[in-house]
Amino acid sequence: MSTPRRRDSARSRELLLAAATELFTERGFDRSTIREIGERAGVDPALIARYFGGKAQLYLATLQVDQLAANPPDLLEPERAKALLDHAAQRGPGPIHRAAVSPHEDPEVQAAAAEQLHRRLVDPLCERFTREGLDRPQLRAELTVAAFIGVSLSRSSGTFQALAQARTEDVVALALELLAPRR
Repeated sequence: MSTPRRRDSARSRELLLAAATELFTERGFDRSTIREIGERAGVDPALIARYFGGKAQLYLATLQVDQLAANPPDLLEPERAKALLDHAAQRGPGPIHRAAVSPHEDPEVQAAAAEQLHRRLVDPLCERFTREGLDRPQLRAELTVAAFIGVSLSRSSGTFQALAQARTEDVVALALELLAPRR
């Protein structure tokens, strides 16, 4: 009599999270299918429903796993801006950046992506602007993030040839020059 294969639920869950993170980053939430996530993970796609409840809940779980440092540096720090632009250039804009310009159909997913956008990008800038004593720090932070995401998305649109061809370091330097508040 053969021994039934023991499931490693923790490993399957981890594989699904990793595969979903990759696909959501590459294609976005809407263009990633449950079947593709399961195939990439090498597990039965039905496990998504078992472990997460569905695709939207899996997406929410990827946002939680993809947490940055407790206090991420703000995007006016050159290394942070460069890392964000490099990531977008290599993998396309992630779900959080997409949430800033195109809402998800699922309101729960949109709310989670917006919360992460604020936690990772807006809040650190708002804190910086508050420390610096600038007026309307929240509005300034949101405008700065919106402009930065616009630059990030525009690099791959094909519309702005010089922007698309520029070295990331040059884009960062000019973007920070434009976005940094002047006294």
